[in-house]
Amino acid sequence: MNEASMPSDSNEHSPAVSTPLKTWWVYMVRAENGHLYTGISTDPERRFQQHASGKRGARFFNRSPAQALVWRLCCADHSEALRQEIVVKRLKKKTKEELIRGGYTLPALIDGGAGSDINS
Repeated sequence: MNEASMPSDSNEHSPAVSTPLKTWWVYMVRAENGHLYTGISTDPERRFQQHASGKRGARFFNRSPAQALVWRLCCADHSEALRQEIVVKRLKKKTKEELIRGGYTLPALIDGGAGSDINS
């Protein structure tokens, strides 16, 4: 191969493929016994259905079935969702209930802040 046969731009034969960014969510599901489960997903409604059906749901719901998707928070990416999930899981149940009712707002994270809060 000589230099003339090589592409002048390395991207000429391999154009960049733009992959759509997934929206990640932190969500809470209430079990029939009143306990709250916190998780992350790109589709909280689908994930709730999995929890409720018992197929591919969390073991958390073996004791008491999933009753309702009660809260979700839109995050910029997977990393932010994981960080926010940790913040929510560390809250006391009373504070989580306030969060669900909209009477409490999560503190902003240092590198991005909280996403959009959407109550169900």
